[in-house]
Amino acid sequence: MKTCKIGNVVIGGGNKIAVQSMTNIKTEKVNEVASQINALALNGCDIVRVAVKDEGDALAVGKIKQLVKVPIVCDIHFDYKLAIKSIENGADKVRINPGNIGCEENVKKVADCLKMHKIPVRVGSNTGSIEKEYLSKYGKNEISLVESALKNVSALEKYGVSDIVISTKASDVPLTVKAYRYLKSKTDYPLHLGVTESGTYESGIIKSSAGIGALLVDGIGDTIRVSLAGDPLPEPIIAKKIIRACGLDKNYCEVIACPTCGRTEWDSAGLAKKVEDLTATINRPIKIAVMGCVVNGPGEAKDCDIGIAGSKDYCVIFKKGEIYKKVAFNDAEKEFIREIEEIAKSL
Repeated sequence: MKTCKIGNVVIGGGNKIAVQSMTNIKTEKVNEVASQINALALNGCDIVRVAVKDEGDALAVGKIKQLVKVPIVCDIHFDYKLAIKSIENGADKVRINPGNIGCEENVKKVADCLKMHKIPVRVGSNTGSIEKEYLSKYGKNEISLVESALKNVSALEKYGVSDIVISTKASDVPLTVKAYRYLKSKTDYPLHLGVTESGTYESGIIKSSAGIGALLVDGIGDTIRVSLAGDPLPEPIIAKKIIRACGLDKNYCEVIACPTCGRTEWDSAGLAKKVEDLTATINRPIKIAVMGCVVNGPGEAKDCDIGIAGSKDYCVIFKKGEIYKKVAFNDAEKEFIREIEEIAKSL
């Protein structure tokens, strides 16, 4: 499988899944954009995309790069000159649609600039940009989405560009999944995953988790973006959680908790949240369980490094499913957190 280098981040070829997001501030506002990019990076973002709508935005790219450490992708539509200017001002990658930047000559100029500066390009399609010829031939489905994207790929390959990332996104989850599965069967270029226009915070998380998660479990995808309307800062956090839930990142502290039932006699859910917050910065594979009752807790969480289960009178702390100590209820939380801190210190 082909690889692609975006600044200091390599995607494809079995490299770790890279997390992307996009700023929502006018790009020429250099300091504000750089501040948002740095905040996204702190939340786990590996690559950040910025919109380039005019010359001021393109010229700002070089200044922004001096203030940030993550690679910058420039998103350009309709104006090939802005693509070239963005590349010349230090873009680590550009996102274009060859079909909307003008004639063949313009596509060639962008292709030549990409090759000269040795940076990659993302092309693709979404349900709003399917080429008319494929819409009329196949209708709006995964085939028309993919064939439209591959036409854009061919437009750049014609002029010697081979450092390409492809996306085929839809706001419909089943269509997105079908499209990427079909695309994977047709190409070995790195793929950028996302459910486009997925919605506001809650619905966006649900749709992105369903679509991106299904593909990652299938082994499809090299870089992802969770698209949420509004503030982009939560996007990389959710993306990382999706990657972890799919088993593709083991270097974190996983906290499991039972859903509780009528046997639960203490606030196990509240403790689970405290433990999750406490261990959020741990980047080693640890599994912690907070279970509602002693009846099933240790057995159900047998694969956990450490866990707690309890009742209104006492709690048990267990390791690898075996009871380690019995603790009075009033001391349980403090003692359990102390045990976790001891594990963290030993890492």
